[in-house]
Amino acid sequence: MMNKSFKRHTLTAALPYANGPIHIGHLAGCYVPSDIYARYLRSQGKDVLFVGGSDEHGVAITIKAKKEGKTPQEVVDFYHEMMKKSFEEFGISFDHYSRTSAKIHHETAQGFFKDLYEKGEFLEQSTEQYFDEEAGQFLADRYIEGTCPKCGFEHAYGDQCEKCGSSLSPTELINPRSKLSGRTPVLKETKHWFLDLARYQNFLKKWILEDHAPDWKNNVLGQCRSWLEAGDGLQARSMTRDLDWGIKVPLQDAEGKVLYVWFDAPIGYISSTKEWAAEQGKDWEPYWKDEETQLLHFIGKDNIVFHCIIFPAILKTHGDFILPDNVPANEFLNLEGDKISTSRNWAVWLHEYLEEFPGKQDVLRYVLTANAPETKDNDFTWKDFQARNNSELVAIYGNFINRAVVLTHKYFQGKVPSRAELTGYDQEVLDQLAEFPDKIMSSMDRFRFREALGIMMDLARLGNKYLADTEPWKTIKTDEARTATILNIALNIASNLAIVSEPFLPFTAAKLFDIFHLEDANWTKAGKGDLLVEGQEIGQAGLLFEKIEDETVEKQVQKLLDAKKMNEAENAPVAPMKEIITYDDFAKLDMRVVTVLEAEKMPKSKKLLKLKVDTGIGHRTVLSGVSEHFEPEFLIGKQVTMLINLAPRKMMGIDSEGMILMAEDKDGKLKLLTPHEGTASGSTIS
Repeated sequence: MMNKSFKRHTLTAALPYANGPIHIGHLAGCYVPSDIYARYLRSQGKDVLFVGGSDEHGVAITIKAKKEGKTPQEVVDFYHEMMKKSFEEFGISFDHYSRTSAKIHHETAQGFFKDLYEKGEFLEQSTEQYFDEEAGQFLADRYIEGTCPKCGFEHAYGDQCEKCGSSLSPTELINPRSKLSGRTPVLKETKHWFLDLARYQNFLKKWILEDHAPDWKNNVLGQCRSWLEAGDGLQARSMTRDLDWGIKVPLQDAEGKVLYVWFDAPIGYISSTKEWAAEQGKDWEPYWKDEETQLLHFIGKDNIVFHCIIFPAILKTHGDFILPDNVPANEFLNLEGDKISTSRNWAVWLHEYLEEFPGKQDVLRYVLTANAPETKDNDFTWKDFQARNNSELVAIYGNFINRAVVLTHKYFQGKVPSRAELTGYDQEVLDQLAEFPDKIMSSMDRFRFREALGIMMDLARLGNKYLADTEPWKTIKTDEARTATILNIALNIASNLAIVSEPFLPFTAAKLFDIFHLEDANWTKAGKGDLLVEGQEIGQAGLLFEKIEDETVEKQVQKLLDAKKMNEAENAPVAPMKEIITYDDFAKLDMRVVTVLEAEKMPKSKKLLKLKVDTGIGHRTVLSGVSEHFEPEFLIGKQVTMLINLAPRKMMGIDSEGMILMAEDKDGKLKLLTPHEGTASGSTIS
């Protein structure tokens, strides 16, 4: 609740699936906001526990494993380490980052299931689900593909159409097929354990739509309302699945069944806390069971129902746990006007960014926060990335720090000068400085990080304006004491900027803390105009931010376009089979291996090459439309496939005596059909 004082704070960030790298959509959705808030609370001296971990169960993992020809464990081991390393390098300051394959998590999740089972909270129901007879297993929603009944997209999943975004059930698909075997699945009866969400409807409506109406975000309340006020209300939802990968259902009659990934995943926050507490020698329970603890879930909008309805229902039923005080979910971040898609490789991957933009973690953190999808979907573009870096971080923030530090070294040997009598303008600036921490806190406490970032940048603007108005490079010629006062105030603005920047730009703030020797500075000291001791030495001004050139962002845009083109080629439909012919029709074709003796471009033609080939029964001239794919020199000496009994055809005044056969790739690129080892010219193909 707003305005309530808490003794400690438990922050969670959604567990990413360990089936691929982290991308900027993940970062903007929950990891950057949660890290900002964790750092902000720590700077105030609060007791903060910030936990996360890799979600290593569910169909997304098994699909990836089958695609890569690996075991699910091999897949999650690889991506868990990749994600953990990327988070660390990007400055996401988890106190503990765990994984749902950990033994402690299996035990914790099974313990929750058994507790609810023994309390009679589950409904045991037999339902019909799709079964692949060839593969011999039930099919999870993502293992079923078919035509979307809403938009006609032929590759919709059993739970959602990625083209139109409609939520689906497998039985709604037209012409469903198994992704395991390609065959049409059959409906078969199976037993599962359902959580009867209708039991919690009244409690959830009051808790969310009444108690938290004043302080939860409208997008969160709106989605919860659509579930809670639907005509048929909340429905029972299965908490188990027929899979061979996951946490086993801890019941004797549940062979071959695992816990639903969205039952066990949020419990991962609790098991991560237990793991952290064991390592630190602390008691984990106050962070999840004490009413004086604030529990916050940072997620994207696709996880709202699980964190606001299903998980709270589980916690409430258990009885010993606190409920989330807030769930500040963000909307989606798009990329260059299109939805981010891992399957289409339309994404900016964090591990690649860290490699290609070394030392620029804060630039991406800044851009993602400035453009955060806090209330509606937003768009990331590389041109905006460049503009914000060059026009804001370099021209405003970096420029102010650089001028204040460089002038101090130039005029006062790198020592904080003494402050003389203040002018009215000086006092006005110091009064404004004192107001900034509270302004930023007001936005931060309401999870308006984009707004808070803008206020932080206004402090840098204040410093720039102060230097521009007072012109110390001019006053030094006539009034050293006045110049000293100006730079004293400028340096104190800069040191305050370091403190309030730390939640947003931790790497930059660390450099400023080093320059100004702010070892003990924290949020409680922000706003003070005398943070720095007169006479203390300050460090040299290093390069905080550097200009990003057009060539750099153009390269990134082209990288996306190349990935898009490759994806389209890989997923392009294969040409359908032509009309069936008889063997006699086929026997009429005389196809042979021929050797190219000469090759040259045809004048006035972009497509044609003139080839002289040895057919084994004589030399022939062939015009072939391959000039845009092969250089003449490349073809000389190559053995290729030719239809030699095709009637001659006159083109550009030359008789073409046959046809060179080629394979056309999905992207329209031609490939030679050659024997795997040399053979005699004229060898027949049959």
